[in-house]
Amino acid sequence: MSTLIKNLKNNRKVIFDKGRFDNWCVYVVEANGFIKAPLDVTYFSELYAISQKYSNHKIYNDFVQIYNQTDKSVNQEVLMLIESITSTYNDEDKEKIEQWFTVLYAGMIAEENKANAILKKRIKRLGMYQVLIQNMQPAEAAKFSYGQKWRDLDQLMSSYGF
Repeated sequence: MSTLIKNLKNNRKVIFDKGRFDNWCVYVVEANGFIKAPLDVTYFSELYAISQKYSNHKIYNDFVQIYNQTDKSVNQEVLMLIESITSTYNDEDKEKIEQWFTVLYAGMIAEENKANAILKKRIKRLGMYQVLIQNMQPAEAAKFSYGQKWRDLDQLMSSYGF
């Protein structure tokens, strides 16, 4: 049974549904009903491209506002914050910002609810930091933590201040 997170302005929906391991898999449902789980590399790439019009720091700082309010459950106040943040972008970027920040928000909730995840939502912040602040290629950032020990990642994130 899927759980609606948000109906987006681009006629898509962001939902949680059953994945390979749990019921916290994030999906985007297209207007035609097609369902797809977005990959980290996809939203890292999209947000990086948008950051070229504004600044890397604007996108990152907007993301951090959402990150700071994320816990284990969907909160309408955070969804309203995403709406507010979205309004600060040009019209041609608003729908993408809304979609990818909502997907990231849902992804962070999923990380907070994963039974054996130690780093929780911080792992999403690491990827955003690497792409937007360190200018790491989105594909590299998306795969960066694979095979690494959590203690090493924790130490790295702590050195970045989160």
